[in-house]
Amino acid sequence: MAHFLLVTFPAQGHINPSLQFATRLIHLGAQVTFAITISAHRRMIKSPPPDGLSFVTFSDGYDDGFNSLDDVQNFFDQFKCNGSKTLTHLIVSSANQGRPFTCLVYTLLLPWAADVARELHLPSTLLWIQPAMVFDIYYYYFNGFADVIRNDNNDHPSSSIKLPGLPLLTSRDLPSFLLASNTHTFALPIFQAHFEALEKENNPRVLVNTFDALEPAALKAIEKFNLVAVGPLPPSDKSLGGDVSKDYIEWLNSKPESSVVYVSFGSLAVLTKQQMEEIARGLLGCGRPFLWVIRAKENGEEEKLSCREELEQMGMIVPWCSQVEVLSHPSLGCFLTHCGWNSTLESLVSGVPMVAFPQWSDQGTNAKLIEDAWKTGVRMIVNKDAIVEGDEIKKCLELVVGDGERGEAIRRNAKKWKELAMEAANEGGSSYNNLKVFVDEIGGGSSYNNLKVFVDEIDEGNVVV
Repeated sequence: MAHFLLVTFPAQGHINPSLQFATRLIHLGAQVTFAITISAHRRMIKSPPPDGLSFVTFSDGYDDGFNSLDDVQNFFDQFKCNGSKTLTHLIVSSANQGRPFTCLVYTLLLPWAADVARELHLPSTLLWIQPAMVFDIYYYYFNGFADVIRNDNNDHPSSSIKLPGLPLLTSRDLPSFLLASNTHTFALPIFQAHFEALEKENNPRVLVNTFDALEPAALKAIEKFNLVAVGPLPPSDKSLGGDVSKDYIEWLNSKPESSVVYVSFGSLAVLTKQQMEEIARGLLGCGRPFLWVIRAKENGEEEKLSCREELEQMGMIVPWCSQVEVLSHPSLGCFLTHCGWNSTLESLVSGVPMVAFPQWSDQGTNAKLIEDAWKTGVRMIVNKDAIVEGDEIKKCLELVVGDGERGEAIRRNAKKWKELAMEAANEGGSSYNNLKVFVDEIGGGSSYNNLKVFVDEIDEGNVVV
């Protein structure tokens, strides 16, 4: 039986698809050990894991969680140091106990995990939890196209960017870490390290949270890497969140079919007070019922909105909800979203049209795909101060949920992609078959033999770990 060691970055957007990936592996007869930080494990809803899945926790040095005042570089350094020690110990001790791992699977921002696996002669595979097109753009950036991507004008939406095998892009379609305005200096070196780790493999294979019909060209654009679609990987349960009331479900039950606007910006994005007020103005102007997730601030305070009472007469504001439950509810009409890849896929799987308001990282590329490739939504336009005004929000919402020709086409496309996503993930579908081939190949036994020889050498004192 194949035994996978899975490790992921301790953010909700990384953990959710990783948990779903683990569940898919178990359904194919594998066992999974999930290495997760103490802080992330504390945030998970404590329900018994399915048979075949076990958790191992380790400290990343920030057991009470990371906040915006902490040093980002120190966090990544601590995480790499502690994570490397944990994985090394797990791999060696499991082999000594006669339960060796057959493969290490790691997600974004953890390129050091591949180094640990290589040193211990254990196969490893990157689980890419963003779209294949984003993988391609980063690859091109580090392999000869940096000048094309990062020209002097690349923060202006009018400058065109042509990359092999991809549609024509503008700067607003790029991952934000590639823009001249990027202030997150930690990101690009980590992505570069990912590609350097892949280059050291004989036949580099990357598992991607997408499906064949969704990104056929992007999956084939880079010949030297085998990009294997194994998605979509939306959460099947409420893996992270809080103990909150389910009043919002009763509220949704009281609304007509396809009438509610759902507004959420994920677990990380922080909007300015001015932008929040403009969203409120747009929602009130649209006049439709809405469910708006407004997270509490880090200090626990609630966001003060000037028109809160008026808003609560028309819609409902909550600090958290089960997004999967909400998006699958028949009353949902559209999703005003930051375009995180998980939210994007969850919307596709649920057949819900989107109004795109990308914030950072891969979200600009995801918005490009939503509007131009799949035509399941529209992207809002920011003003010169990078604010989306209330009138623009109202216009886009009415376009998507209204009776016009474009809105009807968007809703038809949303329904089409829902069917294709379900088809890919179901038994016999493209992603199901792709993952089954991967598990069958990994479970072939060569990794066990390589690791056994290596562990024997450790026991005899020939290797120091």
